[in-house]
Amino acid sequence: MAIVLPMPIRPRKVSSPHQIQCMLDELAYSDDNFYRCPRRTLADAKGHCVDGALLACACLRRLGHVPRVVWISAENDDGHLLAVYQQRGLWGAVAKSNFVGLRGREPVYRTLRELVMSYFNDYFNTKRFRSMRRYSTPIDLRRFDHLDWETSDEHLDEIIDNRLDRIRTYPVAPASVLRGLHLADERLYKANMMYANPKGLFRPK
Repeated sequence: MAIVLPMPIRPRKVSSPHQIQCMLDELAYSDDNFYRCPRRTLADAKGHCVDGALLACACLRRLGHVPRVVWISAENDDGHLLAVYQQRGLWGAVAKSNFVGLRGREPVYRTLRELVMSYFNDYFNTKRFRSMRRYSTPIDLRRFDHLDWETSDEHLDEIIDNRLDRIRTYPVAPASVLRGLHLADERLYKANMMYANPKGLFRPK
């Protein structure tokens, strides 16, 4: 099933996760501190990681996938929301990010942990501190359909800030290991900062 997207996104048929990722990449990165439903994200032609993941889930759903997200939590940094899906039993992701390396992933990962850990090396703040700490179980957004998350902003704060915060999470590594991590090197930092919206960058302590 193909989805025809309205303006202001360039009209096209979106018929695969890869094309959904391309659509998210065309959106301007938003530095707003509120959440947009998929309808508004399309209308505004911009969004941050939460807005992008919700839009990706709405599109994935229409392609026959379960609309699922995974939340990555971080220390002294922004968290990150992924829209995740499976093809032939393997996990992939669609994501909007201000960092080049934190966008989507092809469906080649055997487990959810494999997929999530592929983000670790590129997950750092503007002081190059490696900040990724935990990730959640997949969250099926169909459980929030009664809150109209696809077409209304009204209940998004409740879903993202209250409901998702109570989902079970898993550490990416033991605390003793995380304390000894090195900073991301300068080349990796510069590569990830390409095309970044400076106003949307987290300001670490």
